[in-house]
Amino acid sequence: MKAIQAYFQKQGREPTDIELETLAQTWSEHCVHKTLKSAVDLEVRDASGNVVESRHYDNLIRDTIFASTQELIRRGTGYQPVETEESHGLVAHATKQDFCLSVFADNAGVIAFDETDAVCFKVETHNHPSAIEPYGGSATGVGGVIRDILGTGLAAKPIANTDVFCVAFPGERGSGFRVRNPLPAGVIHPKRILQRVVAGVRDYGNRMGIPTVNGAVYFDDRYVGNPLVFCGCVGLIPRDKLGKQPNRGDAIVVMGGRTGRDGIHGATFSSAELTATHADEFSHAVQIGNAITEKKMADVILQARDRKLFTAITDCGAGGLSSAVGEMGEKLGASVELDKVPLKYAGLRYDEIWISEAQERMVLSVPSNKLDELLKLSASEDVEATVIGHFGTEKRELALNFREQEVGRLSMDFLHHGLPMPTRKATVVDRSRGMGYQPMNPATTDLPKNIKDHLLALLAHPNIASKHWIIRQYDHEVQGGSVIKPLTGPLQIGPSDAAVIRPKLDSYRGVAIGCGLAPHIDDPYEMVLAAIDEAIRNVVAVGADPARIAILDNFCWPSVDDERTMGSLVRACEACRDAALAYGIPFISGKDSLHNQFTDSETGQVIRIPNTLLISAIGVIEDVRKCVTMDLKEPGGGLYLIGPRSTNASLADLAAGHRLIHQLIAGGLVASCHDASEGGPLVAAAEMCIASGMGLRLSGVPPAIGPFDERSGCYIVEVMPNVPDFLGRFQHGPYAAIEIGRITAEPAFDLTAAGVSAQVSVSQLATAWRGTLDW
Repeated sequence: MKAIQAYFQKQGREPTDIELETLAQTWSEHCVHKTLKSAVDLEVRDASGNVVESRHYDNLIRDTIFASTQELIRRGTGYQPVETEESHGLVAHATKQDFCLSVFADNAGVIAFDETDAVCFKVETHNHPSAIEPYGGSATGVGGVIRDILGTGLAAKPIANTDVFCVAFPGERGSGFRVRNPLPAGVIHPKRILQRVVAGVRDYGNRMGIPTVNGAVYFDDRYVGNPLVFCGCVGLIPRDKLGKQPNRGDAIVVMGGRTGRDGIHGATFSSAELTATHADEFSHAVQIGNAITEKKMADVILQARDRKLFTAITDCGAGGLSSAVGEMGEKLGASVELDKVPLKYAGLRYDEIWISEAQERMVLSVPSNKLDELLKLSASEDVEATVIGHFGTEKRELALNFREQEVGRLSMDFLHHGLPMPTRKATVVDRSRGMGYQPMNPATTDLPKNIKDHLLALLAHPNIASKHWIIRQYDHEVQGGSVIKPLTGPLQIGPSDAAVIRPKLDSYRGVAIGCGLAPHIDDPYEMVLAAIDEAIRNVVAVGADPARIAILDNFCWPSVDDERTMGSLVRACEACRDAALAYGIPFISGKDSLHNQFTDSETGQVIRIPNTLLISAIGVIEDVRKCVTMDLKEPGGGLYLIGPRSTNASLADLAAGHRLIHQLIAGGLVASCHDASEGGPLVAAAEMCIASGMGLRLSGVPPAIGPFDERSGCYIVEVMPNVPDFLGRFQHGPYAAIEIGRITAEPAFDLTAAGVSAQVSVSQLATAWRGTLDW
């Protein structure tokens, strides 16, 4: 407020209402990410509270995540892990032909696909809207991230969607996992939340003709008042369409849906914590989506791109026209006639027109000699397109007019660079001074005597059990490019580690898409390492090359107003940096959503979500015909557990293990592969039986890894009987392999080890895995 006051004192006048609204939106946490971009003084304390180390970051995200990507770009392709180096500066477009083509510079991160095309990937959150109106919140979350892809470069074609939901336990038949009772006032039942966010994603993606191919669901009661809804989209774009910049004199064209009051103050609403009254106070902040309108608009935009009818494009996301026009006109200035904006209904004030986040709208910069052709193209497809102003003003300002009267004028420099950035204090209690990998749980070789019941209970756990009831609502075949689908095996019931799509049907080159999530790990550093490793394992398990993988971060945190929580966010960013450099895998895009907590108005209790980082992975696959799936293939083959030889394996060791698995798959030595994550090796092996209908005769697990340990870096692979000396390949190096069983034609899961013997039919496994949740 002091910065705004000083600016207008210098102007010699009071601010107008629309100017304050513009600054509020543009400077909101949701739009400008001012926490992650702030300077941070971090103190590391020991258990007694003594300061043992201090670190300073001028810009937290720039000096950690962005810096790691810049360092990897500097190294070039074919990354090899080296010691972490400090590197500073915001990453923009790569200056050479490289794997990373555009990172942290556009609406989505962009990597090379082939010589002519690139793929882009973005994941967004729509948490607060989904908490008060789950169907509309998730639907418009999907619509918004699709528009991010349309607004990348000069427009990418959306080719795949992803989704991840974090919700409270919804209750079920039988015992355990009962919903919190009573629910806090103002909270929608978590079962209803999940049903409706699934429906929102389903309807929007299916109606737009975009396959939803990958995702996850995670249950934890701490999400009861503040569910998390992540929506992602992958696009394909010609490499010569990546650059964009409006020119002075270009027309500002708004295309697509009309503007209404839905979505007003959505950016500021998303930047605050939830309370019991938000459903009433901010119902207008949830936009109303229409997928068919966006589908028609997308078709026009792609045609217009190929005809070279515009010079720049972005979506009307958070902040509506204020953000879209404000961002596009940063270098030139912009003049806008707000009364020319098409409205859904009469009666909107000029400031409501300017900040509304109503859906299905894009802003284009159109040269005057291309304007008529663009407008005719839009009209021919029944898509509304309207000129509302032009780019370029004498003093590089944002000038807003309504009915021939100026209602606002702001310096673009002040709008985009005038926000005072604080220096935040952060504290960490040092648990592990080293940067290496630490196991999540102590390894144990003890087998529970009731191992059958234990295995079936794990398979039925909501975080492990089948999500078939969600997956089968999504169209994952549309566009005809699905290679590995969300469910796999002869009966299409096995849980794929990742999806693989073929964006160009005249090519066998493909894209693998996976994700990782580990909010159950309390230590933020270890939580991040686990999520990153899981996301990488998922795409490597289907055939992706670690040298051609990129990752995205999505931070969802409770309020960081206290130093300890801010410290956890700093440690998470440091973990991202360390893992990216060790694995040689760059971050290319990201998003953060802070203040994810709910205040119970009746008890005063603040229910904070667990620190949650979603890692999404995308990998380019040279030949999809060499991909493998997780279902067992042939009786008589051996099943092997491959993982770190040491319980204290370093990040470099884990990176070497991922490359090794890729080499085995690329060499044709692996018939099936599955990531051993939730539930550990025995659960992963059981899932492979469920997917194939075949059985296993198991003899045990390696000494360093327990049967139900969840350990980073571990894979279960099937090797055909005719592969010579498979174990001989693991005599040296950081990774070990042990044969844990043989595949049988009989559909039974037999385990005999350490004095414990158990037999479970595959049908029993499948019944348990289908879960006990009553949908």
